[in-house]
Amino acid sequence: QVQLVESGGGLVQPGGSLNVSCVASGFTFDKYGMNWYRQAPGQEREFVASIFSNGGKRNYGDSAKGRFTISRDNNKNTVYLQMNSLEPEDTAVYYCNLKWQVGDSLNDYWGQGTQVTVSS
Repeated sequence: QVQLVESGGGLVQPGGSLNVSCVASGFTFDKYGMNWYRQAPGQEREFVASIFSNGGKRNYGDSAKGRFTISRDNNKNTVYLQMNSLEPEDTAVYYCNLKWQVGDSLNDYWGQGTQVTVSS
């Protein structure tokens, strides 16, 4: 079955950087686009970034533009999110996401999330 396992979160000071990873299994990784979302306490889950299956096109949410970079290594079944110039407002649980359409049904798969805390 589909498994998404995030890692790399932690505590970082404002202005710092962090690189989170997501290792995927249970599906043909290089055939699917991948996404990152985040959810802060008391807030709805928010889109952060997406990347096409071959890495050729990337999209970012407004909060990520100019500061975050999504990438992937299809040989390692891994998608990354490099986060720079982090701000306290970036504090959230970051989730890896696969959207898998089967016929008319779109299924969302999520990892367990990795906590990112930006604080001095």
